[in-house]
Amino acid sequence: MTVGIDRMPHVSTYPTRVDLGRAAAAAAAERVREAIASTGRARLMLAAAPSQAATLAALAVEPDVDWSKVECFHMDEYVGLAADAPQGFRNWLRRNFTDKVPQATFRPLDPGSDAEAAARDYEVLMGSEPFDLVLLGLGVNGHLAFNDPPADFADPRAAKVVALDEISRRQQVDEGNFADLDDVPTHAVTVTIPRLLNAHAVIGSVPGTVKRQAVHDTLTRPIDPNYPGTALRTHPNVQLFLDSESADPESGDTAGGTAGGTDSSDAESGDAEL
Repeated sequence: MTVGIDRMPHVSTYPTRVDLGRAAAAAAAERVREAIASTGRARLMLAAAPSQAATLAALAVEPDVDWSKVECFHMDEYVGLAADAPQGFRNWLRRNFTDKVPQATFRPLDPGSDAEAAARDYEVLMGSEPFDLVLLGLGVNGHLAFNDPPADFADPRAAKVVALDEISRRQQVDEGNFADLDDVPTHAVTVTIPRLLNAHAVIGSVPGTVKRQAVHDTLTRPIDPNYPGTALRTHPNVQLFLDSESADPESGDTAGGTAGGTDSSDAESGDAEL
């Protein structure tokens, strides 16, 4: 893997995940408005997880967003779940976001009976045009979407079928989505890291104590496929929104100050050639 510039994300920390969600949503809404003003539309890539709930709830009620000009994609879906299973990510997004902004166009990922074909179809549906905004989180193992470690930072595919590692599957149980590890699907269709980062802006919402190590690794480890979140440091426009539980003060996750939260920008950390 060849890395050119290590760009530290702009990191902000808020007291609670509700505060985090409001701040992330305000930043996201501004990006959407800018895209619509510039091109007449906005293309969003969404993550579906409890960590995103506060951000999406606040985004749905942000003022002056013309949702009729917004197209929403999502970054992963289980293989083998019933189409109406509540754990399905497209169903989670409908409940938690797209049903609240019905004017938006939602492009659900449905693996159906042929996940490989579904992945190829979703590649075509997404196309090669950059997303205006990607809203994502970090897995407990640092994954982006279901790109578990070691992740492919130069994947030629835009979407593919992957086997899920046990940490990813266990996270789904710990978050209350499944009763038992055996209930969690073993495979999923995921959008790849290069396609996720083919975007004008990336906003990460990462609350909770269980994500503290992933945040620490993302911000302090060398850029390395064994720490998938470090791929965010190859993108020039990433904002990470943390809460008091996910931030690691010892790693310097925060510095300076802003209204409602503490703030650390790449202006302070600088860009480093690698």
